[in-house]
Amino acid sequence: MHHRLRVPTMSLARVVLTSGRSLDLSELRLSSTYGGMLEGYPCKPVNETKIKGLLRAAERTLPTTPVHLVPPPREYPDQYAGGLGPVEILPSVACVGSFRSMALHPDHDPILFRSALTVVWFQPTTQVPSGCDAETALRDIAWEELARDYEL
Repeated sequence: MHHRLRVPTMSLARVVLTSGRSLDLSELRLSSTYGGMLEGYPCKPVNETKIKGLLRAAERTLPTTPVHLVPPPREYPDQYAGGLGPVEILPSVACVGSFRSMALHPDHDPILFRSALTVVWFQPTTQVPSGCDAETALRDIAWEELARDYEL
């Protein structure tokens, strides 16, 4: 008779994708989208630099895990455009999350393998995504195409 030791998953939250797959959020870093901005204004070049910086940081933190950017919603308020083009505003909170789930490959032992993906996304609040309440774009991630299996 085999007794398997069941270790409770110590995740911050569980997010359910629209596909039905359950993800465990093991690490989450939140930052203010425009918190460190000393000069200039929210516009496409500033936003692209911010996004690239988040992606690079995520790749450095977990080099073996693929990184995916959920395309952020962008707002264009009717405001004066400066030298860098029109005002373009991203949601106020930038998020970098490490997600884990069951193995993707059917040949991988479900006890020994998990799949992983680091996700960068933007949201309007500091609320931790949970269950089916997460941002729709986050719940629509194509996990099977983007994540990678790893051995525990």
